[in-house]
Amino acid sequence: MIAAIKPAGSNTRGLLAYLYGPGRHDEHTDPHIVAAFAVLGMPDPGRDENATLTELARHLDAPVQLRNSEFGKKVTDHVWHCPVRAAPEDRYLSDTQWAEIAQRIVQAAGIAPAGDDLACRWIAVRHADDHIHILATTVREDGRRPRLHGSGIRVGDACRQIEKDYGLRRLKKGDRTGVRRPTQAEMHKAERLGWEQTSREWLQDRIRAAIPHAGSAEELLAYLEADGIAVKPRRGPSGDLLGYAVGRPGDLDKDGEQIFHPGGKIAPDLTLPKLKARLEAGRPEEHPTARRNRPTTPWHQATDALDTFHSDLADDTHAQAQITALGELLEATAQKAPENLRAELQAASKAFARAQRSQIRAEDRAAQALRSAARDIVYTATGPEGSALAALIAALAWAAIVAARWHEAKSHAHQADAARQAAQHLQTAADRALGPTLAELSSRPPKEEAHRVLAGDVRAAVPDRAERILADPAWPALATLLADAEARGHQPNKLLKEAAAQRELTTARQPAWVLITRIQHTGRNPAPNRRAEAARRRSTIAGSVPTQQSRRPQPTAAAPPTEQQYRQRR
Repeated sequence: MIAAIKPAGSNTRGLLAYLYGPGRHDEHTDPHIVAAFAVLGMPDPGRDENATLTELARHLDAPVQLRNSEFGKKVTDHVWHCPVRAAPEDRYLSDTQWAEIAQRIVQAAGIAPAGDDLACRWIAVRHADDHIHILATTVREDGRRPRLHGSGIRVGDACRQIEKDYGLRRLKKGDRTGVRRPTQAEMHKAERLGWEQTSREWLQDRIRAAIPHAGSAEELLAYLEADGIAVKPRRGPSGDLLGYAVGRPGDLDKDGEQIFHPGGKIAPDLTLPKLKARLEAGRPEEHPTARRNRPTTPWHQATDALDTFHSDLADDTHAQAQITALGELLEATAQKAPENLRAELQAASKAFARAQRSQIRAEDRAAQALRSAARDIVYTATGPEGSALAALIAALAWAAIVAARWHEAKSHAHQADAARQAAQHLQTAADRALGPTLAELSSRPPKEEAHRVLAGDVRAAVPDRAERILADPAWPALATLLADAEARGHQPNKLLKEAAAQRELTTARQPAWVLITRIQHTGRNPAPNRRAEAARRRSTIAGSVPTQQSRRPQPTAAAPPTEQQYRQRR
């Protein structure tokens, strides 16, 4: 059950005209009062043909008119409006049941506390099976204004209890970090203009997409402006940025002027102070384009940055910062991914946005590694290699699962759900990204003797999960990958242990698949050759004078193990 308190209004008669009218699409049927502050003497135009809306409005506004006649400053924001809607799958509720629900809502809001004979006047109108509208005038009978601060939280708590008492669909408790729902006016305007999203929804997506590209709030606004978005900065006398608002192209008011939305009205975490804290905390000394010549790709660097994600959630403020930065890395990956993966990754990024914010203050400096990885991807990543991208997406999926568990432990129900939805999209994208690699590995399985030896390595490295791994359809591909890694000088047993330590396999849908993504990342390069490294150190110490030892041929990477070597390992 959702109770959505609307902004205060000033026209009681106008709102009654809507409630008793046909509706915007003729959806209102049999409008009538189901509950009110006083049943006796209440005019109901839906039941009494002699009653009028003007008479009902005058009845409700009486305390307001009395106060305005006695005090110089008139009350003009006195109309309190709260639609209360049941879920589509909920059972039919009678007028009597809706009346009790309305009574509980106005009590929780502070409109009409229990036992208060001088409370505000209110009515509950029903014009559909699944919802009612509560209208109140916020001047009490004694002329005072009601205390409505925090009414949204109290009403939400009352709805959760009503759901439990009436056996309705149970929603999760809010924490005031959610995005404001689009208003009816916003939705109708988007429909009229042929837009799939309302302006605030569209702007939120554009701002989140721009964050990985910016190193400061000024850079962010410049990026948005270059992207065609109307930007309206608010500056102090010194020129310092104090706030901002943005507008969607084509979103005009009745006078043809651009409509602007402040960042905080678009989403709670897009206020200027919060954006500054995220973007400017511990900024890297070098620009991402200066890191193009590093030996590993941005995709590998991002996967490396996620290796410690689980351990970084031990401290709550650090955990919130890491989860926020994880959303930025996810957005950056979605922007640079191939076309066949982009839709799933964008859906994951959009879902995870709700998981990025909670009431816990983030220590943003703790997430610099993830944030730098996101910037590296948007600035330097081109044409990602398939296995590297698959490893990163798999790591992102696991990080989203870890984030969901952390939120769940903190009783952040909405955030946990959002993280789980993102993880599902990421898993789908990872399956798609790894598909060609799995097919290639499965097409060249190792010989039977090598297969048995590698199965023994699995049993030795992860004994508790070995049988699930060996029964996994991806096991033949994993065996080939282990054989390839051994040919590069790696020890399969060690690789398996390291991969299992990075991601617990108990809840893994396909444990062999998980190990493939990890080992592809950790075993991609030849293992260090100790003899060659020792020879290089001796050569460095000896200086430029060649010695007999330094003239010896340097050992090279090991050749693929032979059948005889596998027999010896047995």
